[in-house]
Amino acid sequence: MNYEITSDSGLMVSASDHGAELQSIRFHDTEYLWQGDSKYWKGRSPILFPYVGRFFEGKYRLGEQVCDLKIHGFASVSDFDAEKTGEDSVTLTLKDSEETRKHYPFRFVFKVIYTVSGQTLSIRFHVENRSDETMPFGFGGHPAFNVPLKEGLDFTDYYLEFGDRCQPDRVIMSDSVLVTGREELYPLEAGKILRLHHDLFDHDAVVLQNMADTVTLKTEKDGRSVTVNYPDMRYIGFWHRNQSDAPYVAIEPWYSLPSRQDVVEDLRFKRDLVRLKPGETFESGWSVTVR
Repeated sequence: MNYEITSDSGLMVSASDHGAELQSIRFHDTEYLWQGDSKYWKGRSPILFPYVGRFFEGKYRLGEQVCDLKIHGFASVSDFDAEKTGEDSVTLTLKDSEETRKHYPFRFVFKVIYTVSGQTLSIRFHVENRSDETMPFGFGGHPAFNVPLKEGLDFTDYYLEFGDRCQPDRVIMSDSVLVTGREELYPLEAGKILRLHHDLFDHDAVVLQNMADTVTLKTEKDGRSVTVNYPDMRYIGFWHRNQSDAPYVAIEPWYSLPSRQDVVEDLRFKRDLVRLKPGETFESGWSVTVR
């Protein structure tokens, strides 16, 4: 089931209780969110929890215990309980189950809270550890936006502009899209701009660190734009289906990274994960502003 929320400025957002996935971001008759197409990618805005990306050989360790977990975790394929708290907000909640504990042996409450105000959508994650031991987890977002946003324009008319001059490093991935441990300086035009072209993603996502905490998808040929603000997040990824002419770009705020190549990670020691003690809660997120 989809739940729609609306701001006083006319921003209309809908989200599904399946995967807590955004279904639409509309403003002034423009659909900003990619609507999914099996030719390129059926997703729209998957929620990544309790892990971001892949595991080497599809598995990880917790001491002597070995578990398997699919890419990006299980939140995106789980059914959430929904509570609409007003015209402008909806909370979607996932609790552990016998099925989740087969792949991730912790008791938890995970909430995704969508709130609209003006032309901004706020996405907040709230995590509670109900286990008797420290719970390691990663999380992130995978929202994709239509490019172009105006009929008659081309993908290459658009660019990504960071909010401040920066000198980010690209996290180098293996052919299996696992972390290699290498990083390379990723120069930006004027220290702020990354122009879009389809072969940018021929080797999968461009994942950056040490970057500014705001980025805008825009063009000089139209006033429509999308700004993603992610001050709490450590990484930002840009992606569309590799080696294609896909008419969208995903702007992905990540708190953590995939596993290392050739390493079956012990989650107790993976440095970029959140470690939540029993009974503790954690909250983080990002926002999307449309023009």
